[in-house]
Amino acid sequence: MKPIFIGILSQEKMRERVLAIARGSYKPKPNEPKVWFTSMKSLAEVLSDENRALLHVIMETQPESISALAEVTGRKPSNLSRTLKTMSNYGIVELRRERNQVRPVAKATEFRIVAH
Repeated sequence: MKPIFIGILSQEKMRERVLAIARGSYKPKPNEPKVWFTSMKSLAEVLSDENRALLHVIMETQPESISALAEVTGRKPSNLSRTLKTMSNYGIVELRRERNQVRPVAKATEFRIVAH
């Protein structure tokens, strides 16, 4: 599993970057982060010790559903679902719809962080 490259950029700089990309005046390099946070604090909330441990549990147990993951971790499904949705928004977890359930899949357990 390859590490995910994460960048930290202020809201203003992020807006400038996105607009430059949209205008075509800037083309992101292949080695640039694909996931961006606006502060170290927001990064720390998403990649807390508890959430990184959760990623390892997902990778090791490959649960069939959020309910199965809740049983393994002892966390409430609603709380777990909210955490997984946030991580999914950043591309750290994939939530696959299979049959009548949602299966969490860890996209990475290792991260490289670049702060600007």
